[in-house]
Amino acid sequence: MYGTRNQVVLPLNLETRISGDDPVFKLAEICDTLDYTELYKAYVRTYRKYDPAMLFMLLVFAYMNGIYSSREIEKACRNDIRFMWILQNSPVPDHATIAHFQNERLSAVMENLFYQLVLKLSELGEVEFKNVFVDGTKIEANANRYTFVWANAVQKNMNRLYDRIDRGLPGIALKYGLSESTELEEVIQHLEKIARMYGIEFVHGSGKRKTELQRDCEWLTDHLERLEKYREALGICGKRKSYSKTDTDATFMRMKEDHMRNGQLKPGYNVQIAVESEYIVGVGLFPNPTDTLTLIPFLERIQQGSKRKYENIIADSGYASEENYTYLEQQGQKAYIKPADHEVRKKKKFKNDRYRIENMHYDEEKDCYICPNGKALNYAYDSHSKTASGYTVTQKNYVCESCSGCPHRDKCFKGQYENRKIGLSQVMAKQKEKAERLIASDDGIILRMNRSIQVEGAFGVLKEDYAFRRFLTRGKHKTQTQFLLLSFAFNIQKLCNRLNSGRFHMPLFEKMIA
Repeated sequence: MYGTRNQVVLPLNLETRISGDDPVFKLAEICDTLDYTELYKAYVRTYRKYDPAMLFMLLVFAYMNGIYSSREIEKACRNDIRFMWILQNSPVPDHATIAHFQNERLSAVMENLFYQLVLKLSELGEVEFKNVFVDGTKIEANANRYTFVWANAVQKNMNRLYDRIDRGLPGIALKYGLSESTELEEVIQHLEKIARMYGIEFVHGSGKRKTELQRDCEWLTDHLERLEKYREALGICGKRKSYSKTDTDATFMRMKEDHMRNGQLKPGYNVQIAVESEYIVGVGLFPNPTDTLTLIPFLERIQQGSKRKYENIIADSGYASEENYTYLEQQGQKAYIKPADHEVRKKKKFKNDRYRIENMHYDEEKDCYICPNGKALNYAYDSHSKTASGYTVTQKNYVCESCSGCPHRDKCFKGQYENRKIGLSQVMAKQKEKAERLIASDDGIILRMNRSIQVEGAFGVLKEDYAFRRFLTRGKHKTQTQFLLLSFAFNIQKLCNRLNSGRFHMPLFEKMIA
């Protein structure tokens, strides 16, 4: 007679039921070498039922398998023997415990654990801190896409409110014996004091007549509340142009993965990653819709986390700016960053345009440009402008000695000035020349080719293989923790893949050279 299915039969050792090359073993091996001092500090004064190191490994393995929901992780702990092996006879944590650990406990130390892994990969000879490929993508936030707040609209409404207050406040202040320059809050306090002094009760509801004092007080209070609301909104915006009410750290951006293909703005984060030898070695979340202003703080964050500086920085033209080129030069790092107009310069139309400053003859001795009509554009003055980050760009301006009667005038410029004016940053011009030489070199060609393979390939794996296209948490700290967890899981899986495929100690760019 066969045994019944109600009979409980368990293997004595779960490892015997798990494949020997399963990534869970490599994960355990790596995690056992990490320093969890900072993580344990979060539990000094609190009771903990589960080992934080075990919960961390549980989360990483869940992310390695594309499981991000705390409820789904709890289910996997009950049904998947690999998750059971990680638990090591510990009770199954419920979804609330898992979510609280990730969002509250792990948030403060996740970056430290991530860079410990990067340094571990360096010890294994997989990361050399030599060539780093940088790129960014926009990932949608866990926020309502229709609860947007626009800084320009708020400022416009705020200015209108100020105008109404300026028209109504002086008259009310004079009515009650105050100076017409009295502040709004002081007038409200004065009116409330009068109401208490004379026992005037403020009434509400239909059929009840309000006193003039109450009407004035309510008008002022309503305007003050609206003013404070606008101030709060502008404070949340900061230097941003917008934010979402459901996730105030998220900024409205245009997403490439727009299934409606209508350029709809969605709340999201500009996620920056740095990749070396196929591993993610740096992660950063920024509110900037463009990449230009993210490079410097991102590289500084990587250097702070890993305590190492990369020799070569490889990025696309979205990172090209005088500020970025100058910064990398000062840091002693080579910038393999394609200038923004690199592709335009290669076109025949650009090269044949005699009226562009780039194609005019420059007389270095006289510091002037010679136009197609043989006239000199002499140096006139310097102009200065500041970027959003505070960097000062100095531009040299040149003015033609005479454009009167010039047969080329209509083709040369269409401005209203009598004589043509041109301007350029000599610093940027030199940086462009340097960048062009670097990307045209043998190393530059290989590194640029590998940039699209390595960093864009990493984003492709995260979005397609890991199906990570939208954050599940809200707030910058929580979303950053989630992406760091994902990157940690990505690196462990990548290490296993490279070991199994025989590509250990074989960076992709070296393979391409061979």
